[in-house]
Amino acid sequence: MPRKMKYFRLSPTLLKNIAFTLLLLIAAVALYQFSARYSAQWDVTQTKLNSLEQSSINALKLLQGEVRVTVYATEQDAKQGDLRRLIREFIAIYQRYKSDITLTFVDPLKEPEAMRKAAIQNNGELVVEYGGRSAHLTSLNEQTLSSALLGLAHSKNELLMYLDGHGERKLDGMANHDLGDFGNKLQQNGYRIGSLNLTLAQNVPGNASLLLLTHPQTPLLQGEVDKILRHIDSGGNLLWLIDAEPLRGLEPVAEKLGLLLTPGMIIDPASQDMNAPANWTLSAGYPPHPVTFNFNLITVFPFARSLGSEENSVWERQTLIEAAPRGWVSRNAFKPSDKLRIDKNHDIPGPFSLALALQRNVNNKDQRIIIVGGASFLANAYSGNGGNIDLGINMINWLSNEDALITTQPRSNKDGIVTLSTRALTIISISLVIVIPLILLIAGGVQWWRRRS
Repeated sequence: MPRKMKYFRLSPTLLKNIAFTLLLLIAAVALYQFSARYSAQWDVTQTKLNSLEQSSINALKLLQGEVRVTVYATEQDAKQGDLRRLIREFIAIYQRYKSDITLTFVDPLKEPEAMRKAAIQNNGELVVEYGGRSAHLTSLNEQTLSSALLGLAHSKNELLMYLDGHGERKLDGMANHDLGDFGNKLQQNGYRIGSLNLTLAQNVPGNASLLLLTHPQTPLLQGEVDKILRHIDSGGNLLWLIDAEPLRGLEPVAEKLGLLLTPGMIIDPASQDMNAPANWTLSAGYPPHPVTFNFNLITVFPFARSLGSEENSVWERQTLIEAAPRGWVSRNAFKPSDKLRIDKNHDIPGPFSLALALQRNVNNKDQRIIIVGGASFLANAYSGNGGNIDLGINMINWLSNEDALITTQPRSNKDGIVTLSTRALTIISISLVIVIPLILLIAGGVQWWRRRS
């Protein structure tokens, strides 16, 4: 008798399970291959601690080539523990955006000679090298590292001269009215700064990329003014910060540039709405221009003055900053306790131009000039407000023909602070103290009445 062959029949349920398992394995293998070839990360932290500001990313894009970071740190630090791990994790964030950043650690205890050559003072210091230039960092955060990279990208090492000898604000001064913090930022970005006394110098040096004028406290001599005019006639670039004061000898410069200066100071009610003095002018209006391209930070101009200009064919003119649409220019002395009220017979209503950009071609050279109605926005006492320093750096980069370096300056930290106006605070307070409790009371009364009925 021939044996009967037995056949195994797979049930539909078993077939579905096998097919599902095979598809799952294929999907897992494909996902593994895809993840190995393409990486993607998302920073879901509230303050974006594991990602970079767009300005830092822009700075990395300017660096075409290898960046070497050498860290002089021991294996363990008495205060911070595994310092190398902290630095490695921080630099890894930058390496995600630029893969050719190399990181090297040197132990100062094991290699004291290397520490001495690099002039290292403390554990954890860094030396960043790019394109044959280097920057030394004694602290590590996004602001310091990105600023150093931006400075290394600026390879021209241009010289900025500021007029001195008449009580002007100093780019390296530490007084509240000086511009020292701004000057330090310029040096971090690769610029050299120097003072210029035109009673001693024959002319503005030809190797200066631009001249900075701030308001003199004593009148300039006619010979000094003539040297400034020659600098302009020869195509020299200029940044002029004009305070709401007499020009003290600089009237011919204003005439040369076709400026119309309205006497008095801008009063801005919008500032008082934000709990700031009314003689501060807030600005968030920036007409299209390379200086303000993608610039969306609020800037603060204390004691500002309005700028106007005459139309002529010599200069190409453009407004950089518009402000105070509800404000006015007043010649009267202002006190914080005074009530804000426009005098329609004497005051001039806004809006106003706070900064102007002038441009022309002289001897096949692109000449650039910026005039700002007030130097206090870059003074040490006020430069930390809003995007003041960012805007100032952008102005310098444009004046130096470094348009590629125009970017918002990297921030050291990101906070979640919300600034509210007086009206908004009043509405929120009334809502929390009166409106919401009243609504709850009415709702409770209606519910009680329904149950009782």
